[in-house]
Amino acid sequence: MAKETFFQVMAPVSDMEKAKTFYAEKLGFEVTADIGKGNFHWVTLTLPGGGPKLILTTAQGDIKPGWMTFHISTANVEELSQELKTKGIEIDEIRNDLFGPGSGVKWFTVSDPDENKLIIAQL
Repeated sequence: MAKETFFQVMAPVSDMEKAKTFYAEKLGFEVTADIGKGNFHWVTLTLPGGGPKLILTTAQGDIKPGWMTFHISTANVEELSQELKTKGIEIDEIRNDLFGPGSGVKWFTVSDPDENKLIIAQL
């Protein structure tokens, strides 16, 4: 592999409107596509700073909601955790050991409506 990078991640959801609201309105992702409805509905989102796209889908096949873990970086863990709390999002306590004891990397987790985990870290 030369200079390959991730360009998108697909996550199954059980309720598209709940998931779209969580990622767009609560976490600040931008909706860049919203295609289909019902069993074949998918929504593409991007973070405000760019990077890989997140595709939410109801066309799941063998993939089930709740098994994904996303890692998102932020410049200030404390500030973001307070912002998310004001939006009604439950967060775990901030820790400082993402890469093991003594690493000093601050992080916390939140879960989306399907219990997919988001690890938010200050790198």
